[in-house]
Amino acid sequence: MAQQEMKAANETYSGFLSLLKVGSIITAVVTLVVVLLIAS
Repeated sequence: MAQQEMKAANETYSGFLSLLKVGSIITAVVTLVVVLLIAS
């Protein structure tokens, strides 16, 4: 039973990290676009 809970927890954590990475990239791109718009 504990093994199944750890597997589910690891999958949840892995999904969270993937979402965090994608979110960070999107945030960086949007920030770059805004800075370029302000600078021009």
